[in-house]
Amino acid sequence: MEVTITNENFESLKNGNLPLVVDFWATWCGPCRMIAPIVAELAGQYDGKIVVGKCDVEESDDIAMEFGIRNIPTILFFKDGKVVDKHVGAVTKAKLQEKFEALL
Repeated sequence: MEVTITNENFESLKNGNLPLVVDFWATWCGPCRMIAPIVAELAGQYDGKIVVGKCDVEESDDIAMEFGIRNIPTILFFKDGKVVDKHVGAVTKAKLQEKFEALL
């Protein structure tokens, strides 16, 4: 299950008990739409082990600025409240799944 990341819930999700994966995207971004089904599928696969969130850079630009998000899609991987990995641009399911596994 994917959650919508907002300025209100980000800190509690980032510092929660489970690792957090945040997909930074925008409605007008073609590559974002390409990887969205992959991210959604992995969110379902890792439900209960990893929290997966979508952060619209236009609605939550504070979070995007905090992490220096300049290009989208950008996916950040958090563990214990800290960024432990990052991927910028389109990505294959296999590569993304490797990064999910590394969080566990």
